[in-house]
Amino acid sequence: MVIENIGTTENQTEVKNHLFEIDLVAMKAEFKLSLNAYLSDLLYSPVRSLADVIAFNNAHPVEERLKDFGQSFLTDSQKTNGIGPREKTVLKILKEISTDVLEKLMKKHQLDAIVTPNSDASTIFAIGGMPAIAVPAGYDNQGVPFAICFGGLKGYEPRLIEMAYAFEQATKVRRMPRYKH
Repeated sequence: MVIENIGTTENQTEVKNHLFEIDLVAMKAEFKLSLNAYLSDLLYSPVRSLADVIAFNNAHPVEERLKDFGQSFLTDSQKTNGIGPREKTVLKILKEISTDVLEKLMKKHQLDAIVTPNSDASTIFAIGGMPAIAVPAGYDNQGVPFAICFGGLKGYEPRLIEMAYAFEQATKVRRMPRYKH
């Protein structure tokens, strides 16, 4: 891992968890705003807001598999009040991480890509306008797929697609998910 090779001593899990926590602050507020805007513009839909989605899920817990997946992200998002000072600060921090850390790291070490499990860094790439692509990497014991994410600098899309395709061809793990109950 590059982080280890450049002498960084921070616990990577701790850093990852902190990034995930601050990312969720902005994501929940943006999710509510964006979903409400999208649903309210639909010509016909009985579900017109995030609150409606939550109510629908509560009314249909078996079909929506609430026992398996819950909806804490939805209910937490519903509690938000838009993009305020806290969310703006978080978005600024994420932008700085994207440009001041990832971009500089890639340029300094002449990296073609940064590879992460699942899509852990995809938000950081997206906020900085950097491309990322996730491809299947395997399945957990419930048959739920997990991925590997290739992220790069602006303009690296062709190279990332090549890497992702090469990974898919080398691993051949893509299949339809089979959930075990």
